[in-house]
Amino acid sequence: MITAYLTHPDCQLHHMGPEHPESPLRLEAIRARLSLAGVLQQTMQFDAKEASQEALARVHPWRHLQALDKCVPEEGIVTLDSDTMMNPDSLQAARVAAGAVVKGVDQVFKRQADNVFCAVRPPGHHAEAADAMGFCFYNNVAVGAAHARDKYGARRIAILDFDVHQCNGTIDIFKNDPNILICTSFQYPFYPWRYLRSEWQNVVNTPLEVGTDSAAFRRIIERHWLPALHAFKPDLVMISAGFDAHKDDPMADICLEDEDFHWITHLAMEIATLYADNRLVSVLEGGYNLETLGRGVEAHLKALLGLPYSANPPEEPQ
Repeated sequence: MITAYLTHPDCQLHHMGPEHPESPLRLEAIRARLSLAGVLQQTMQFDAKEASQEALARVHPWRHLQALDKCVPEEGIVTLDSDTMMNPDSLQAARVAAGAVVKGVDQVFKRQADNVFCAVRPPGHHAEAADAMGFCFYNNVAVGAAHARDKYGARRIAILDFDVHQCNGTIDIFKNDPNILICTSFQYPFYPWRYLRSEWQNVVNTPLEVGTDSAAFRRIIERHWLPALHAFKPDLVMISAGFDAHKDDPMADICLEDEDFHWITHLAMEIATLYADNRLVSVLEGGYNLETLGRGVEAHLKALLGLPYSANPPEEPQ
């Protein structure tokens, strides 16, 4: 598999204070782990570009975009809600994060790559059409899906979200859209406390009890997601890749292992191979233990590259 790796230095400029878990250190930890493991070198690396206002406006109303622009401080940090803060560079980082997914969609439809991983921040899946929340400003995966539909005529887009928190923003934007299938697994009951009921035919809500382990997770995903995906037959697979369901992540209480991220990525790739000519675009969401985040993304990238899972730790250079 040809895997593209998209990121941008501007993603490091956004910060929400020294104690905030969604920090620039997350991308540093990912890059360090992938480099040490020799995985990053097997990808095609590109810088992302900013998403255009037109691309953002496909999923966020103009009035909301203008209101966000007005919130940007000249210096310091302003608070949008109890979890979400903005510094002078936050929206620049957010535009690049959304733009990475747009570029990833371009690459898979132009056959420049089989699949893409966007190592970007801030994350996006909690951002609703007209509400920034949960560390998120623009809904990155939704911006990419809307671009795929508008520019390439994608007719059936599957969005798979295995972050420990439900993708309320993605659901808010695409609920009742018969051409988008959303499969979301999440700890329940838990943040974001909205859209948790399965009220829409195009949303497969997969709540997980506290303490759900690898075996239970895999059984539930196979039972809930696979029938829906085979019935839907997507022509593009997109992943909101959160790694905070790991057993050592401080954010929640689901007990996944590193290998589970390889397993679920391989499952998504099988769907993409069957129905979408391998087209798959993944974007980083959560994951707040820096060590397990790096290992989880390594497992994810190995699956995207078509490599087997290996638990052997990379050796530190002498």
